[in-house]
Amino acid sequence: MVGEPTDEATHWKELLSGSKEAYAAIYGLHVKAMYRYGMSLVSISEEFVLDCIHDVFAEIWIKRDRLSVPDNIRSYLFVALKNRILHLLKRQERPHMFVTQEHFEDLWFESSAEDILTQKEESASREELLTRLIGQLPPRQQEAIRLRFVENMDYHEIGQVLEVNTQSAHNLVFRAMEKLRGWLLVALFLFQYCLF
Repeated sequence: MVGEPTDEATHWKELLSGSKEAYAAIYGLHVKAMYRYGMSLVSISEEFVLDCIHDVFAEIWIKRDRLSVPDNIRSYLFVALKNRILHLLKRQERPHMFVTQEHFEDLWFESSAEDILTQKEESASREELLTRLIGQLPPRQQEAIRLRFVENMDYHEIGQVLEVNTQSAHNLVFRAMEKLRGWLLVALFLFQYCLF
């Protein structure tokens, strides 16, 4: 695990030198996370998100002689993807909507990261409740939580993607978690109250 960032940086340097193998390696390392992140931002269609990802990689290849090695490659790719999506939506003025709660559940629970606020034995109804509650958070807090717990980014990386400082990224996650805890406590209280 310790060697991965160095290997990744090496691949990126080789990509900048014109290595198609390194280009394919970078793509393979990040395409799934970029797809998941893109679908969490906008749910026009899978094709739209995949096109945006391919546009990002095509632009990297075209501009490779003018690029340098980013401090964090995944954060760099997430920001590039987000900018590409926003650019196309503005240019085409296509109607869009954020991910529905049903689709968000798939994105949220796909990750191998430890489930937050749930245990293995929790029922499907509790997972549904959590998904519904997450869907009620402001979009920025939803995005911050996804980056923290699905993509396993630290607060500095989250700040880079959201274009805020590290403290603001920490505050977004903290406030979202506080809201979720409060809502879950209320839901649990009401559930127990209804049983008696």
